[in-house]
Amino acid sequence: MLEEFQEPLEVQDVERPEPEPDGVVAKVNGCGVCRSDWHCWQGDWDWFGYRPDPPHILGHEPCGTIVEVGEDVETVSEGDHIAIPFNFACGKCELCRNGRENICENHVGLGFMNEAPGAFAEEVHVPNADINAVPLPDEIDPDTAAGIGCRFMTSYHGMAHRGNVGNGEDVVVHGLGGIGLSAVHIANALGANVIGVDLFEEKLEKAEQLGAVTTVNASEVDDPAKEVRDITDGGADCSVDALGIATTCQNAVNSLGKGGRHVQIGLTTSEEEGKVSLPTDEFVAKEIDFRGSLGLQPSRYPEMLDMIKTGKIDPKELVSETIAIEAVPDKLAAMSDYDTMGIPVCNEF
Repeated sequence: MLEEFQEPLEVQDVERPEPEPDGVVAKVNGCGVCRSDWHCWQGDWDWFGYRPDPPHILGHEPCGTIVEVGEDVETVSEGDHIAIPFNFACGKCELCRNGRENICENHVGLGFMNEAPGAFAEEVHVPNADINAVPLPDEIDPDTAAGIGCRFMTSYHGMAHRGNVGNGEDVVVHGLGGIGLSAVHIANALGANVIGVDLFEEKLEKAEQLGAVTTVNASEVDDPAKEVRDITDGGADCSVDALGIATTCQNAVNSLGKGGRHVQIGLTTSEEEGKVSLPTDEFVAKEIDFRGSLGLQPSRYPEMLDMIKTGKIDPKELVSETIAIEAVPDKLAAMSDYDTMGIPVCNEF
């Protein structure tokens, strides 16, 4: 429970959620502990509406089992195992009707907004369940499903759809936290040659285990972007900023060659407040594309789940540890020094 920004989080007893007519309540089987939760705890992101009023339950990467169903729900039932996107959609607006539910006009952010208490809890409410409760195939076990949350599915959308990577392209990922390592793993599976960039050797080693063809330790070179341009003989085809600080965003853009495309997944901190200086004229002269990427549309989960079923990608490769809910506050605090690896998952409530 977030009682006050930047103050220690507390595990508390609260009333269980009740389903709205179009919603369901799910027993949480696992919920990833993400740097986005850290941002919310710090009080960041008020500049785009992701700052709830305390007290508030954090947590936005759940999978679960439906335990109660609202009277108007038609497509899911009690006992179904589901993935739960963090970017709840209404299913009715023009964007939803055109397959862009992830940026729904009536978007509600699970764990980030007052309307959607989060999933660091025994149970969580899922509104508009016919669109936001994504049934999981029987072949995907709970341990695998626990790694699908925000970082993995967001990286899938970023690489498969917004970056459209593959065909032996050079892809560079700056920032090898949970999103960055997921992006490495997924881009490799899609057929790209991936370069990982970070300051920490253990994260670089993990990137190579997940398919990176080479890595760059940004703490050991004067200009990480130039290193990437040299490795790729002129610049990458696609770059990813998976962290969201000015340095990684700028380095990622500067890693590109002519005609390259940049995918921005990381969101900024209170230092940047949503704005980063970028080489605008380079975008023009090199015809570089800058593409934002948010979450994953529920309607496109099946293609990611099919790749998981066939073993082409495996969220469990990114799950670094499983913890009890009492350990979540300390795990988030460790993110202040970037002292986490992969995707920690809370699975004991």
